[in-house]
Amino acid sequence: MEPAQDLRADARHNRVRILEAAREAFATRGLDVPMAAIARRAGVGVATLYRRFPSRESLIIEVFGDELATCASVVDEALADPDPWRGFCSAIETVCAMQVADRGFTEAFLTAFPGAIDYERARVRAEQGFAKVVRRAKAAGQLRADFDLADLTLLLKANCGVATGPSEVAAAGSRRLVAYLLQSFRAQHADPLPPAPPLTLDSLYGPAAAR
Repeated sequence: MEPAQDLRADARHNRVRILEAAREAFATRGLDVPMAAIARRAGVGVATLYRRFPSRESLIIEVFGDELATCASVVDEALADPDPWRGFCSAIETVCAMQVADRGFTEAFLTAFPGAIDYERARVRAEQGFAKVVRRAKAAGQLRADFDLADLTLLLKANCGVATGPSEVAAAGSRRLVAYLLQSFRAQHADPLPPAPPLTLDSLYGPAAAR
């Protein structure tokens, strides 16, 4: 894929239009939206789209690279918060808000792109960072001891269902759902739960090649 700075002005313009159209399409319809539909939305031919982005994977990575970096920075901020519980809550609230604002983001985050080294590195960094956020909150006695990383997958899956509604309803519904769940995650007066299911973050969507 040719670097953006090396493109002619008209080619750069087409590239920007494709990225904007893809972002809008992924946000509303998920990552499975046809490439031809993205091309139509961008006002370019399918051949032009594939000339700029030779695969769906390359387009997804370009569209969501900034969001993934933001997600990683959210986790970093949570780790830097002197209050482990506040950091934990802040990370979950922010990521869930991002999920509602952009439906495609969660799919992109939970999809493996083995060939995209920088993207995978950022994704792994975010996942490992959140595991540290969880350990800090548990060590402080604020997060229930039986909280499992599988619970994060369950939370994102539940929030994804809320995110499919109208934007104003989805945002309010997500905030309420997250508030309910955060209260249930507190260590105080936590009753025993059934065992956590064998879920990991990438178990929801899996490798890009399987899409």
